[in-house]
Amino acid sequence: MASLNLHRVYIPTNARNNHYILAEFKPDDSFYSHFDDLESAYQRLARKLFALCDEYELYNVQLIVNDKLPVVRYHEEAYSLQTDKQILFFYNPKYHEAHKIYQDEGHKARKIRLLFLATGDELRANAAAFHSKVKRTLDALQTQYEKENMCFKVRDHQHLTYDIFSKIKGHRETYGYKLRSLYPRYQARNCSLPEAHSEITYVTFSVPITRAIKTEYQHLLRPGDYSGFYRHIEDKLLTTCTQLQLSHVGFVADGRMPIIRNSQIDKSAHNRELQKLSFDTSLADGQTHTIWDAQHLCDVMHFVIVASDADNKDAGYGKFMNNVETMVRRFITQLPINPEKQDVTMRFFQHISYTY
Repeated sequence: MASLNLHRVYIPTNARNNHYILAEFKPDDSFYSHFDDLESAYQRLARKLFALCDEYELYNVQLIVNDKLPVVRYHEEAYSLQTDKQILFFYNPKYHEAHKIYQDEGHKARKIRLLFLATGDELRANAAAFHSKVKRTLDALQTQYEKENMCFKVRDHQHLTYDIFSKIKGHRETYGYKLRSLYPRYQARNCSLPEAHSEITYVTFSVPITRAIKTEYQHLLRPGDYSGFYRHIEDKLLTTCTQLQLSHVGFVADGRMPIIRNSQIDKSAHNRELQKLSFDTSLADGQTHTIWDAQHLCDVMHFVIVASDADNKDAGYGKFMNNVETMVRRFITQLPINPEKQDVTMRFFQHISYTY
């Protein structure tokens, strides 16, 4: 997928697009005081929200009032799964629609989350229009709840997902992307965003601990002490990243799922399921987060490559993505992975967030 144009990356045409916007606010006691009980507060909000969504043609929207973090993935079947800390939403933007509330009986939400899932075709081309519809919905909701003084934290998430070895498996058709930063893309399409905002762009990929890996590294896999194995993987990762001038790197192998944030708005933290990694993209010397549990062998190793401010070119993140693809190929070829049979799924994420 190399290109003579270094600022354009060629991605398989069977790549999957996702786009969703999460708007959340913290209801205080004064918010709840306007209602007889929790149930009536949530049901009234749901009625008003979904009526506005019908008006502004937003056809897949979820209201989350059980303090669980939504995770969105592409799937041909629409369904959701809940854990203690997360709700995983699987859907195909082309034809899945829903308006639904997620709540736990008697639970008083610390954060109320409105999840807007983009629908239809050409999600990237229509991203600014979708964002504008969400803003109009939030404007109308704030007007209807003027006494409650709703102040939203808005997070716009876009990602492209594809197997980096799809060409080896026979899918040769690609499409060239410049991967421009979200802020100028939206401004050019008359979707104005606050100047005070934060952006972060990154790539994730994962490697399961297969039987082949266990066999290859059996000399490093000592029950109760897997530090030698993790250090070996970490060294390979960081060495390969250094070769491609990729300076902001994450490696999580403790059973948790990494979520990535800009250090302007979030600090690193974790719970039983999630590991929040906070990156300062302005650091010229880079930043590394490596988190693994030496006493336990995890099922899946997660890797994160974050674009620095220097990677944000006027032409887009195409050059950064080309470097990441080269790095992943070099790294994977050092492991007992057969690219003809095993997928290595890359996810290219672009986030922008602001207070509204």
